[in-house]
Amino acid sequence: MKTNAHATLASILRWLGVVALPAVLMLSFLWAGGWLTPSRLTQAAMLDALQKGGGMQSGFRRNHAKGICVTGWFDGNGNASILSTATVLQKARVPVIGRFALAGGLPYQADAPGKVRSMALRLSPSDGQEWRMGINDIPVFPVGTPQEFHDLQLAARPDPTTGKPDPARMRAFLTGHPWLQPAMVQIGQRTVSSGFGDDTYYSLDSFLLVAEGGTKTAIRWAMVPVQPAVPDGSHANDHDYLFHQIIDDIHAHPLQWRLMVTLASKDDAIDNPSKEWSQDDRQIDAGTLTLTGIESEENGACTGITFDPLVLPKGIMPSADPILPARSAVYMRSFYLRSGEHPTAPAISHEMTIPSANAKDKKS
Repeated sequence: MKTNAHATLASILRWLGVVALPAVLMLSFLWAGGWLTPSRLTQAAMLDALQKGGGMQSGFRRNHAKGICVTGWFDGNGNASILSTATVLQKARVPVIGRFALAGGLPYQADAPGKVRSMALRLSPSDGQEWRMGINDIPVFPVGTPQEFHDLQLAARPDPTTGKPDPARMRAFLTGHPWLQPAMVQIGQRTVSSGFGDDTYYSLDSFLLVAEGGTKTAIRWAMVPVQPAVPDGSHANDHDYLFHQIIDDIHAHPLQWRLMVTLASKDDAIDNPSKEWSQDDRQIDAGTLTLTGIESEENGACTGITFDPLVLPKGIMPSADPILPARSAVYMRSFYLRSGEHPTAPAISHEMTIPSANAKDKKS
């Protein structure tokens, strides 16, 4: 039993080391949104802690700071239309602006296999009923409530002498929150693909599809790659290898994902994103995402977009998952802060997005 506990702690510490969530700033956003009481946590204290921790840079998103813009379209096939009136789920093509990014507030961080990757999308049908999503390549969220998120970030704050989480603090957190250990182990042991283009991205939170008659169906979804997933390999010390690869791949050929909608069963935890759903749940293939264009955030269409997960079309509603409004508050606070700051050149420049010889070889 003791050996298993040490293995669990080691797995969680590895995960925390590579995810590099901008914890302190996110906590300040939760405070600003009313999730935390001012008597326990002040905005000034959180901003001061953020500066000391070095988990952000002026002019950038407070999370997923290192990213790149993509464009394409989504072809709905109508398979989910019986469950929702949303235009994006009917049989039609919808333009898409998106973004691939790495979790964390450091825009010039080095790419690494274990770092959490994200896909953010804005689907814009002609009726103006947008669907925005921020989805990640982890199978579950590490916690189920904003308070648990608060407790985890305090436990995981870097030790000044090592730059890593203090094992004693993390051990105390696990002792006080044993129900969260399965989620953290799942995240730490997830299979890592070779790059953005062959990865699967999960909604994590649950939503409700609303049918014509008002019937609501609880769902989660995932973008599952059409191109085969390849295990992550050697990268010859390429600081930006994930971005070099996605640039070459999209220049060589379109990349596609299937929108797989999972319907909740009676035993699934709809309002707790840290709980895995049954593998036997019914799934619906709702359409195909195709990405054909890629640009730096210096001039890309995604730069000014906030991928708030609560920007939903008619026919899709948020569940009672408490993480959803907390995430929305984080996105909006991040946008507000960076919109008043001087833009800084991103790590992935316009010059880097020009097709390379490698991309031309793949295309031929």
